[in-house]
Amino acid sequence: MNNSRRIKTWAWVHKWSSLVCTVFMLLLCITGLPLIFHHEIGHLLGTEVEAPKMPAGTPRASLDRVIATAHALHPERVVQFVSQPEDDDGLWFVTLTPTPAPTDDFKSVAVDARTGQVLAQPKFDEGFMWVMLKLHVDLFAGLPGKLFLGFMGLLLLVAIVSGVVLYAPFMRKLDFGTVRRERRPRLKWLDLHNLLGIVTLVWAFTVGATGMINTWADLVIKYWQYDQLSALLTPYKGQPETPKAERGSVQRSLDVALDRAPGMKVSFIAFPGTAFSSPHHNTVFLRGNEPFTSRLLQPVLVDAKTAEVTASPQLPWYLTALLVSQPLHFGDYGGMPMQILWALLDIATIIVLGSGLYLWLKRGKAVPAAAPGEASAKGAPAAPIARPAVTAKAGS
Repeated sequence: MNNSRRIKTWAWVHKWSSLVCTVFMLLLCITGLPLIFHHEIGHLLGTEVEAPKMPAGTPRASLDRVIATAHALHPERVVQFVSQPEDDDGLWFVTLTPTPAPTDDFKSVAVDARTGQVLAQPKFDEGFMWVMLKLHVDLFAGLPGKLFLGFMGLLLLVAIVSGVVLYAPFMRKLDFGTVRRERRPRLKWLDLHNLLGIVTLVWAFTVGATGMINTWADLVIKYWQYDQLSALLTPYKGQPETPKAERGSVQRSLDVALDRAPGMKVSFIAFPGTAFSSPHHNTVFLRGNEPFTSRLLQPVLVDAKTAEVTASPQLPWYLTALLVSQPLHFGDYGGMPMQILWALLDIATIIVLGSGLYLWLKRGKAVPAAAPGEASAKGAPAAPIARPAVTAKAGS
């Protein structure tokens, strides 16, 4: 294949992969922008729950009491998870659902970890931020919506790679960063589109790839249950789910899990029969203390009846990749400086996507050759300019 035909092939790949995914990538960029600052926006809207300040070393209430207090508010529901925020160990969030099966129908109760008193019943399934999150995660379409957005993310990566291939020959006669402001508006937007596209290249690829990985979360968890969790449950084969009346202390399950992994902190506890546990265990997920290790989880399976640790397996690589990709996608590793950087790159990406659509909508006949002396002193070509393809970048 000669060079001209190869460039045409890459241009076709770039054009159609970009056109198919650009509108959805714009949606993900726009909805992703407020999600970068979800904690800060929550504080402004008054939806964030914080534990009251108490002296260091204040005794903590039994987790069993915390769960009982929350369950008393919704006795018709079952407790699915108990979780603790990374930045506030004075809080427990108790999640209650109609059945142990995964569902969007849940109630959340925030309980003070020291006094065992209810602090709030936050509504995580309504309001502006919830709408932004649902649009960003699954378009209000559940797993099919997630997989569809994952496919759009794949097309985005194809558009980025093909855009890089096309960028090199395009810039041979121009200095890096050249924007020919004295030429036609469409040509100026083409230069700006290419410049911002190449500047945001690494970020866009990273965010696009991690976003695509995140859309596979439900399937990855199911595969983990089939691939590894089922093997750990061989001793329980043929036994029914441990009845609630026969389950022991959850506080005891937490204590033995923490004893198994000194120096780690609890992230959340999944109860028997839920998506992250087995029919016979309280599965305690522990996290590290460092910015990176706090994103990695160590599951400890504790028999719900005897409160004995039966397994503490290392997570497989595919679950580790999922856990690492989630905070990286939203810039949660480096605090406010990284959030601001992520927001600026997201805005730049919105410009790249918008300019790509503009260039496509304004396509037409090739731009006539420039008159003598009209070409840029930087060496801009005076030959007709072919229709540019849309370079799509991620903000999902």
